Formats: sequence, C-alpha cells, structure tokens
Amino acid sequence: MKVLFISPSFYPATYYGGPLSLNHAMCESLSRNDDIQLQVLTTDADGPQRRIDLSSIEPDKKRNFAIHYCRRTIHPDISLKLLARLPAMIRGADVVHLNGVYSFTTIPTLALCRLMRKPVVWSTLGALQRWRGTRRERMKHIFERACDAFCEGERVVLHTASDEEEFESRRRINNVSSIVIPYGTCVPNLDHERVTHKGPLRLLFIGRLDPIKGIENLLRAMTLAKAGVTLSVCGEGDAAYEGLLRLRVSEFGLESRVRFHGAVVGDAKDQHFREADICVVPSFKESFGAVVTEALARAVPVIASRGTPWQKLEELGCGLWIGTEAEDLAQAINRAATMPLTEMGRRGREWMKRDFSWDRTAAKLIQTYRNLIDGRQHEDLKVIADPKAA
Repeated sequence: MKVLFISPSFYPATYYGGPLSLNHAMCESLSRNDDIQLQVLTTDADGPQRRIDLSSIEPDKKRNFAIHYCRRTIHPDISLKLLARLPAMIRGADVVHLNGVYSFTTIPTLALCRLMRKPVVWSTLGALQRWRGTRRERMKHIFERACDAFCEGERVVLHTASDEEEFESRRRINNVSSIVIPYGTCVPNLDHERVTHKGPLRLLFIGRLDPIKGIENLLRAMTLAKAGVTLSVCGEGDAAYEGLLRLRVSEFGLESRVRFHGAVVGDAKDQHFREADICVVPSFKESFGAVVTEALARAVPVIASRGTPWQKLEELGCGLWIGTEAEDLAQAINRAATMPLTEMGRRGREWMKRDFSWDRTAAKLIQTYRNLIDGRQHEDLKVIADPKAA
C-alpha cells in the first residue's frame, strides 16, 4: 500500500512542538509495517522565519521511508516546488494522509484528491478546536467551507486524537466521516529509579510558547501557591510573546524560580524530565497533548487542565485534572506537594505501556487506510448527517 504523508512542516523542525514529534513518530511506526510504502512530502519550513538546514541532516539508514523537502518560497510554509510535485505524487499514492488545516498544503491536496478520487485520512491536529483567544474566526470559517467543498464522507476520514476533538471538529467540517485514534508514545528504558526530591517542587513545562498554552496562568499560580516551587520552561514561539512571558516573570518576582531553556529535543528533553517532580500542562485547549504521554512514559506525574482530554489522570492515580485558572493551578500545586509522586509516576508509566503503544496506533491507521481503499467502513468510523445534532 502506497501512502503519501503530506505536512507543511516535518522533522527535524521543532518550532511547532508536539505535532511535529507526533508526526515523525507516527511515520516511523507506519513504515515498520511491510505492507506500507510511505513517502513524506513537506517543506523546509521551521516556523515563520527559520528553515531546516538540510545539509546538517545525517542519513538515517534505519529509516524506512523517504522525506521530500521542498524549499519554502513564501512565509510561513508556501512552497511552489511542493505545489508542482503534488499532482504526480498524489496520482502515485493509494491513500493520502494530510496533516494540519489552515496551511498552504490543505486545499490543493483536498482538491487534487477529489479530482483523482483518492481516499484521504486527514489529521487536523486540534486546529479545528476553539478557545476564548481564537483569532480570525471569520477567515477560518471561510477556509473551512472551502475545504468542505472538496470532501466526501465516503472518501475523506477526519482523524482526531480524542472524543472532544472529534466533536468540535465535526461541527466545522461536515462532508467527512471521522475516527478517533489516539497517538502513541515511546516508553524508554529508565536508567535510574525516581526518588522523592528534597526541596522545592520542581515543575516542568514543555511545549510551544503561545497564549493557548496557559503559561501566564501558571506563572500567576506560582505566586499564589503555598508550596515552594521552581519552574523550567522548555519551548519556543513568537519572540514577542516570549518577551511578554519574561516580563511576567519579572513583574511577579519569579526571576530566581523560573528558567527558560528554549526548544529541547533528544537527550536534553530526557534530562529535563529526569530533573522534574511533575509536568504541568495548563493549556486552554489541547486535542491530545503529546507531552502528557512523554512525561508519564518517563514516570513523571502530570497536572493537566480540563482544556486537555486527560481526565483519566485522576481516575488512574497518576496526576491531577483541574481547571484552567491560576487559582486552580495553585491549588493543584499545593496538593501535588503532599502526594506520593514516585508511585503516581509508576502508575502513569504502566498506563502508557498498556494503552499507548505506537504499534497499536499504526495498526488502527493502516486498517483505516485499507477500509477507505476497499470502500468499506471501519466499525469505529462515524458518519453523521448532522454533526451538530450528535
């Protein structure tokens, strides 16, 4: 089965955080299946300004799929070279896996797939969800209607990572079927036994620096919490917003307790997890939240907001699921300071091993591909005539 994976940005880009690491891991998992011939079509964009230095990428002999990087022509991710290659590569594929929504690649891909009658799995990565800070809603609505015009329920499957994302997304894109397939995570071998830390509670935030992530509320919560805490902020984003966060740290008198580390990957990311007592995900909205699975896989318990789909954290005793306001976060920090974090981390790690393997995710996606090609509906597939009534 020939699968064409289309994304406006791809590994080793880091600017957009979790979705990039998820897409890379998903492609690696898909390509381990003998029945799959996978190609990735993308650009060299790494955020609005940077490009990937392709000359610095070392050949990976273990990789079973080809990545075709096309030079960006116009910011943030418009590539005329990608547009030129798109028709032939879609024509040669059995199924197209499209990623993202409000990007240059979306409408040309959907239009060509409709013209050529190619089946599409469309991973929207939470882009169709809304929160109180959502901008340009009218423009997004127009874009969504254009996308809808090129979709058909029996040919296009909207892939979402949670029930919450599926519900919100189906309110905006109607002419599709949909399926919920959570992303996986890698559970690494731990070279140390986590023990209770003596001293201030060490909080960790890893993710894109953006208002939707609720970082400002986390900083305010640190001033309200009775427990002694420090915070490591790992990630990057718009320079002006990062400047605002640093200003907030200064205004709140947190200079000695908050450190910004920029984007972290590989061993550097693992080191931050090792040095953290608890990972905090205070987002106003998340479709999945890859950092939750990454933390739990490394036996680090998690405080996640109700803007994320992680209510099972409390049910399974490996974290807290709380409101998004600073007061909610402060109360959660105080509670966490008195909780058995080491045991909570162990429970979270076992949960990840049990329910979030990449092999499981890949198997469900491959079955979805096959069903689309054969014109069959998967038992988990939802086709709703009026998604607003669902």
